Parts: sequence; structure tokens; C-alpha cells
Amino acid sequence: MSSVTESAVLNALRQVKDPDLHRDIVELGFVKGLSIQAGQVKFTIELTTPACPVKDRLRDEAQRAVGAIPGVTGVDVTMTANTRGRSLEHQKMLPGVKNPIAVASGKGGVGKSTTAVNLALALRHSGATVGLLDADIYGPSVPIMLGINERPGMVGQRLLPVERYGLKVMSMGFLITENTPVVWRGPMVHNILHQFLTQVDWGELDYLVIDLPPGTGDAQLTLTQSAPLAGAVIVTTPQDVALADAVKGLAMFTKVNVPVLGIVENMSYFLCPHCNERSEIFGHGGGRRKADELQVPFLGEVPIVGAIREGGDNGRPVVVADPDSAVSKVYLEVAGALAARLSVMNVDGPAIYPGSPITWVSN
Repeated sequence: MSSVTESAVLNALRQVKDPDLHRDIVELGFVKGLSIQAGQVKFTIELTTPACPVKDRLRDEAQRAVGAIPGVTGVDVTMTANTRGRSLEHQKMLPGVKNPIAVASGKGGVGKSTTAVNLALALRHSGATVGLLDADIYGPSVPIMLGINERPGMVGQRLLPVERYGLKVMSMGFLITENTPVVWRGPMVHNILHQFLTQVDWGELDYLVIDLPPGTGDAQLTLTQSAPLAGAVIVTTPQDVALADAVKGLAMFTKVNVPVLGIVENMSYFLCPHCNERSEIFGHGGGRRKADELQVPFLGEVPIVGAIREGGDNGRPVVVADPDSAVSKVYLEVAGALAARLSVMNVDGPAIYPGSPITWVSN
């Protein structure tokens, strides 16, 4: 019979702390299925998200800590994840979706949709179940970026998302003919967004990335007052005019009690593919400075790279087309930082953020 005890193993694992949650993995309930046989120790570490940016570090630290116990001859650690999120019981809006995330910008032209698409794919790359809602009613671009030409199916009165690259996707672009403008007033925008929130069969999702239109108008108010958002990501470019508008978008979410999960600085710099020289075309570092000033997380810097534009135009985003590229790794890091932020909020804070009441005014 092994001299190694369960108590000794758990005490060793208490040395392993999650750097974001600031507690050890035993206290957090991450250690599952512990077994000890003839000096061989097996257990599972169940994280709060498959996109955890420190999962390899936690596994290695756990192996070292247990391996140092006298009498241990081997350590077998299995890493799994059970994404935490809001309570899903009795949810009429987005039932089955644990973490609805709005991706927003104060102005157009900053690469918000490109960021939303690649961020959703990066979360999916980690093993999470992910949906993508293109809520830009007037200018839906997600179908082009993902190369989708089909229409969604129906089951009863519910729309079935189109699936592409492991994502479940819904967009106004699926419901209109090519080159047809959406000339709608506020109430019609409100109605279609309400349908996307209540009549789409998303199934069980860890994350639903919602690509908002730019600005702070009807669509944004409808989403923030109706959807139980876990939080919002603000996309900006480094120059002052973009940052000024980003602050307005951030203020809107703060006003309606939707947590700002962080700021992403897009088009942060250009790296010449020939000489490797870095050029800061729009300036640099404004997103990080603004995040520090406003005391919100800074999620990362995405450079200007031809592969990002090419992927969006040909329907194969860079995270899919070249997942090992430097820019794809940036998106994966941003996704990891976002997932970590959500995990902290879902463990330490309330799991649902309903937003404060807003009077919706139609045109």
C-alpha cells in the first residue's frame, strides 16, 4: 500500500495558486478525481475556461509540487475546463449562453468586426463552444469575413445559426439579398435584434461574441437593455480621435452597468514583411494609456498585417488560415486575457449583469 496520502497531495497542491483568482487550486475546487496507487498519483485540474492563459503553468506547477512528495513515483495530470458564466435558469434572452460578450467601438473604421471574428475564432481554438452574432444591422460584414453564402434553417419558429469553422453564426446578412440596403427606422432594428436574442437556437455556448455596430445608437441600447451581457470589449486605434470616441462607448456601457472587460488597440503598428522594421502609422500606445487612465484592463495590441485583410476578404480569417502566425498568437493572447477576466468576474462577482433600465426612444 502506498505511503502517499490524499492529505499530503492536497497540501502540496495548495502551493499552486491561480494568478488571476489569487487563490490555490484546492480552495477553488479545481482538483477533481484524485487517486493514489503504488506511488502513482492521478488527478484532474478543472479550470473555469478552456482559454485559460496559464493552464500549462498550473499543470507544470502541480506536477512539480506533487512529484516532490516522498514516495511519489509518478504524477498524471489531466487538464479540463468547465466554463463558468451567468445562471442559465429561466433565461428568456439567450438561454443556454453562459457569457454573452459585446464587441463595440465608438466609431467606424477601427476594425471592430475583424476583431470580433478573430476573437470568436480564438476562443473556439481553445476548445470553447462559441457563437458569433453580427448585430450590425445596417452593415453586416461577418458573412463575407467567414465566407458564408447560405441562409439559416428553421425548426418551428426558431432560426438555426449557420455553422462555419466551429462557430455558430447569425447575421442580418443571411436574411437579405446581396447589395440590398437595410433602410429601417429604430423600431424595426429593435424588433430584429429582439428576434436574434429570443428566436435563434444557439444551443449551449460558453461564449457568444456580439459584433455591435459602431457608435451608441438604437442597436447598442437595445442590446445593452435586453441581453444579459457578461461584459463588453472596446476596440480602438491609437490616434486621439478614435480614443475619444472609444471613451464615449465605454461610458455608455458603464452607464447601463455592463462591465467593460477591456480595451483592444487595433492597427497598433505596422511590421514591414521585407525589412522587419516597425512603423507606428497611427501612433502607438494610446489604447494602453487610456485603459490605465480609465482603470479598465488592456487586452492587447493587434498590428496591421496584410494577412488580416486578406483573410477577411477571402472568407478565411487569419486565426483559421494560419493559426501559428504571429498575429494569430496575438488574437489567442487577447482571447486568453478576456477569458481570464470573465473567469475572475464569474468566480468573485455576480454572474449576471442585467443593466439598468433605459427608455428606448424610436425615430
